Amino acid sequence: MKKFVVLYQSEAAAAGESTAEAIANTSPEQMKAGMALWQAWHAKCKDAIVDLGAPLGGAVRVDAAGAAAAHSAVSGYSVLQAESKDAAVRLMEGHPHFHMPGASIEILEVVPMPGV
Repeated sequence: MKKFVVLYQSEAAAAGESTAEAIANTSPEQMKAGMALWQAWHAKCKDAIVDLGAPLGGAVRVDAAGAAAAHSAVSGYSVLQAESKDAAVRLMEGHPHFHMPGASIEILEVVPMPGV
């Protein structure tokens, strides 16, 4: 089995709205409905889920010159295992993240390091 990092991206995050702000601006009814969709996806894909993940926020860009606040379109992550990248992509069919306007998902394969 291969391991994949799944990055959830949104237009709101790219525009500078923090994940915490987006959550705070969600009504309890919307939150409950959204969580039900996530729970259904989790139940469908539970054997492939290594880490369901969590929302992300507070991006900081670090380079040789130092660190500074940054905007990132990435608003959350999960870690999955699958036989192939195509199999990981199939796990995203009907994913609840796509209910968000302008949402996308990026899948990156974890590359094994020999001897580590």
